[in-house]
Amino acid sequence: MLKSSRMLKQYKHVHFVGIGGIGMSALAKWFLYEGVNVTGSDVHESEITKDLQRRGAKIFFGHAHDHVATDVDLLIYSPAVPDSNHERQAAKERGIREVSNFEFLGEISHEFSTIVVSGTNGKSTTTAMLGLILEAAGYDPTVLVGSLVPGFKDGNLRVGKGRFFVVEGCEYRANMLHLEPEMIVLTNIEEDHLDYYRDLDHIQETFQTFVDKLKSKGLVVLNADDVVSQKLSVNRSVKYGSNGTNMTYTLLHRTTKQGEQTVTTNHGELRLKIPGAFNAMNALAAVAAALELGVPFETCRRVLADFTGIWRRFERVGTWKGADVISDYGHHPTAVRQTIEAAREFFPGQRIVLCYQPHQHDRTKKLFNEFVESLALADHLVLTEIYDVAGRNENASVSSRDLVKEINRSNTTYAPDLFAAESQLRDLVKPNDVILIMGAGDIDELARRLV
Repeated sequence: MLKSSRMLKQYKHVHFVGIGGIGMSALAKWFLYEGVNVTGSDVHESEITKDLQRRGAKIFFGHAHDHVATDVDLLIYSPAVPDSNHERQAAKERGIREVSNFEFLGEISHEFSTIVVSGTNGKSTTTAMLGLILEAAGYDPTVLVGSLVPGFKDGNLRVGKGRFFVVEGCEYRANMLHLEPEMIVLTNIEEDHLDYYRDLDHIQETFQTFVDKLKSKGLVVLNADDVVSQKLSVNRSVKYGSNGTNMTYTLLHRTTKQGEQTVTTNHGELRLKIPGAFNAMNALAAVAAALELGVPFETCRRVLADFTGIWRRFERVGTWKGADVISDYGHHPTAVRQTIEAAREFFPGQRIVLCYQPHQHDRTKKLFNEFVESLALADHLVLTEIYDVAGRNENASVSSRDLVKEINRSNTTYAPDLFAAESQLRDLVKPNDVILIMGAGDIDELARRLV
């Protein structure tokens, strides 16, 4: 029996507001596993909501008071859902308990030996890698991932009976502070979510608060290559990286050949089917955490050799007009740059056509120059208009047109929407191109439509 089953089973009917989100849907699946009645609402239908319906959840589209049935005894909402939401208001009027999904995950985390993977970039991939390694080692973990993992039959969720709970710690609005970790795997710390954080110092302070939550025996797996992470005061840590000092886990050498990279570490050699120096570091982070938990290196090596990536993380979705189509969730300038560099490694000599949808006006405005530098690395760039996130304060004083103007190249064009972007791609894509469809909004729909 699951350690947390009693907590989940104390509720009879749980209603989710924003159930179509990747993290929300994982939690909804978990309740369904426990036989709890699940309903939920979202703005529109998606493959995620269809999957939940097949599993027995009742889904409403749009938000209304009467979506919250009289027998609902818990309402879980996405952090993006405002207090003024009709369904949240209905819960307040009826005295129904309401919590954010991260608040509830924090309650669950008390019941487990919780491992939180956090940082600006690489959380989902590292979480998936570590979860699969612990599964192969016989630890039978419960894993919740902010993506879909081919190795897990439920995609973004693995329900186990062991003591470990592996979960992403999202830094938006300091949501990771709700969790109670025994181990933290910290990938890196950069400027992001500047609609919430004042600046990089504020982000660093928040991560310091997070690592301070660890008990005396708690462990931080720390990226020695990341300058900001190294400024944290940590009671007990192990370091991984390629450029730092006093590292327990060291990346010594990396080569790429025929769509595979070989990563030589001080503990042995890893072969990866996923590209990029950043994924080599994600793998090293997962290995470091696993070895600290007593997993043999050979188990790590075997699992990672078979790992083909996760949904929307350099995901090869098919071909179109003789070109490879790759969907990627990257929405930070660093992620954009690293993904383009990874594509050049795995597809040497091929033209990189990037179709990018910026995510949030605020992020685009505050990291404008960084975006200009990263986006300009593509051979041809199609920029769609900025994706607005429901529930977040958006400053519409910047447009993708401004990025196009600043990049100022003939091979950079503006597309007001996804259909215009598709039309432009249809005219410019040639056989043997690599098409990167990139962004955290709805642009993945375009990638799927092309193939």
